[in-house]
Amino acid sequence: MTLLQLKYIVKIVECGSMNEASHELYISQPALSSAVKELEKEMGIEIFTRSSQGIALTVDGAEFLTYARQVLDQSELLEERYKNATPRKQLCQVSTQHYMFAVEAFVELIKESNSDEYEFTLRETKTRDIIDQVANMQSEIGLLYLSDFNKDVIGKLLREKHLEFHPLFRAGLHVFLSRQNPLASKKKVTMDDLTPYPFIQYEQGDEGSFYFAEEAVWPEYSPKQINVTDRATILNFIVGLNGYTVCSGIDNEDLNSEKIVTVPLESSEQMLVGWISNERAKLSQAGEHYLERLKDVVANDGYKLVGE
Repeated sequence: MTLLQLKYIVKIVECGSMNEASHELYISQPALSSAVKELEKEMGIEIFTRSSQGIALTVDGAEFLTYARQVLDQSELLEERYKNATPRKQLCQVSTQHYMFAVEAFVELIKESNSDEYEFTLRETKTRDIIDQVANMQSEIGLLYLSDFNKDVIGKLLREKHLEFHPLFRAGLHVFLSRQNPLASKKKVTMDDLTPYPFIQYEQGDEGSFYFAEEAVWPEYSPKQINVTDRATILNFIVGLNGYTVCSGIDNEDLNSEKIVTVPLESSEQMLVGWISNERAKLSQAGEHYLERLKDVVANDGYKLVGE
């Protein structure tokens, strides 16, 4: 086993494919694949599963990756101490549902970074992808919610993938509406009130189901429905098409506040918003810092943190 082989493993996981990793490492894909197989043979484990869809970490591979990163971190500390090498970049990768507060906390993380170099990644993506990316250690933190409706299915999936859910806060349901919407001035709205307006939801892909939906409730029947993949589009559709979407209620005043309002939705359902982590991995300093900023943003919006 060599440090170079460990670097290969980490780079493959970061890139998500053997082909892309070989390009970034400036070696041929057969040479990279051979180095990985040699390491697997030496360690007596299978680090990656290989299929027509690509590669993924095995359970042993996920554990091995944690130790590999620790070895590489210690190696770089030695180089920094004795070779006066350039310090390693700060790294932090987060996968999240489409939450404005997650972005706001990420902005604060970057502003407060005391490193001359950093590489941060924020992925706003589908619920299933969030789970898979944390399981494969492409992201160290994932943000999603549990409800009475989805908690059994999501909880079972998290346990199968050796992920832990850490609750942040509970939120009653709200809707985003255009300020021009006739319902915008109401203190509370019902799903019946919203029937004439387009219901906008985040697409969950081919494997999507109601259990993975970002919206904790949805209309029994909506004559007008729009599926989108990004937050900018959903905000534009709310304003331009007088649509609505269901959300936690935490807004960011810097994002379309002059055009969009948040109105409570009459519902007994609640969202338990939290973060997930891989039980085999330890959070980086940047990851810990991000969670601190995330809690600050949530608390500043008037929400009580779970356990505090």
